[in-house]
Amino acid sequence: MGQAKIFKTLDEQIGILRERGLVINNEEKAKDLLLRESYFFIVAYRYLFMQDRETSNRYIQGTTFEELYAVFSFDRNLRNIMFKYLSITETNMKSIISYVLSKKYGYNDKEYLNPKNFSQNPMKSRQVRDILNKMKRQIRVNGDKHEATYHYMNNYGYVPMWVLVKVLSYGIISELFNIMKTEDQLLVAENYNLDIETTSIYLSILANFRNVCAHEDVLYTHQTQKEIPDSKYHQMLNIEQVDDEYAYGKHDLFCLIIILKEMLEKDEFDAMMNEIQREVQILDDKVNTVSLNFILNHIGLPSNWYDITKYN
Repeated sequence: MGQAKIFKTLDEQIGILRERGLVINNEEKAKDLLLRESYFFIVAYRYLFMQDRETSNRYIQGTTFEELYAVFSFDRNLRNIMFKYLSITETNMKSIISYVLSKKYGYNDKEYLNPKNFSQNPMKSRQVRDILNKMKRQIRVNGDKHEATYHYMNNYGYVPMWVLVKVLSYGIISELFNIMKTEDQLLVAENYNLDIETTSIYLSILANFRNVCAHEDVLYTHQTQKEIPDSKYHQMLNIEQVDDEYAYGKHDLFCLIIILKEMLEKDEFDAMMNEIQREVQILDDKVNTVSLNFILNHIGLPSNWYDITKYN
């Protein structure tokens, strides 16, 4: 077992950082930021500045607290940007799925939540039952909490699909897609010019990244267990390969950018990329100890990451 962590005062936290070689130019400001933002969250970004990530807890000579905080702030702003555009894909997907299911199976939850409307594969029978139960539970839970759900339940005695999806998580939407009949999945996937399997993978990864952003976890180095298939963008951007595998854009931040490239409208995607580029530029202006390319590669972005905006 590792050594137990014990409470450290602000002075002790500053002392630890200085012992490890971090330059602190304004101690009072550093203390204020450590108090408001948490020592343990800020130092989660230290790995960019370590002399040796495996064997040393010493900072590269000259690394300042301001640089460490700049990376922390960059990741926070990046989370806010990605959350905004992930929310757009979530709304779009909920709307498309509810349209497909409602058109075919009706608008009453007693109709569209019938197990016969979903995959009849015996291997998925338990999954179908579990997802439908989750959806029915959301109707019960939100019956008197969510305004639209309450309105329909009290005035009509049912909740249409386009209302129910409002209270479903991205994770449940991802699972819902996986239990839909193949012909219904195809109708959804065709809206994005994707195949069913790729759409399923994309939804799972989008839900994963959405949770990271919503819970304010570290985003910039986040990697998912699932990988996206090789895309035309990997080839167009000539992404570096290691052991015949693309080094970027499979299960990292750039893979999320590739997914959003295919699922957002062009003006939405371009706006998102411009917002990210502004944050990258701000970070580059504030960090001098390590190069911008080193930071980008560590984040999971190839050096030509922005060029994806040039391709259709």
